[in-house]
Amino acid sequence: MTTAVYPGSFDPIHEGHLDVIKRAQMIFDKVVVGVLDNTAKSCLFTAAERAQMVRDSLGPESDVVVAHFSGLAVEFAISQGAAVIVRGLRAVSDLDSEFQMALMNRRLEPRVHTVFLTTSFANVYLSSSLIKDVCAHGGGVQGLVPAPVEVALRQRLERPGPRPRAEEEG
Repeated sequence: MTTAVYPGSFDPIHEGHLDVIKRAQMIFDKVVVGVLDNTAKSCLFTAAERAQMVRDSLGPESDVVVAHFSGLAVEFAISQGAAVIVRGLRAVSDLDSEFQMALMNRRLEPRVHTVFLTTSFANVYLSSSLIKDVCAHGGGVQGLVPAPVEVALRQRLERPGPRPRAEEEG
């Protein structure tokens, strides 16, 4: 049985992440989403909140394991019995940093391999930072994030909903 981990901050999880998770499930026997608890990084949500949003987004029928971790992704992979780390790529610009990380992980633990999955065209522009910025300024994020995530974003950013578009205003 091949286990793969998909580590990330997921602050918050969005449709691009879910796309990568679904495709990883088609390839690997077991998928573990690892939500990074990095105290050096300023996140909108705690690791526990982010992990719960991932679970809520996947639904009760999902067999994906969700856990939060701190430290190195390769060590988390080993702790989960994984031989693979899955990383999503949106554009060529992602490849440089992801390639460096994959090579370092390979040096730290040669038994763990990194597999890159490109996101679907519909989600290629999505990033958690962009989604938070749009939501913070009152923009609509429906369809970019699962419904539970949209609710959590609105609550955290204190915005009741998207502002009317310019053509909708009187």
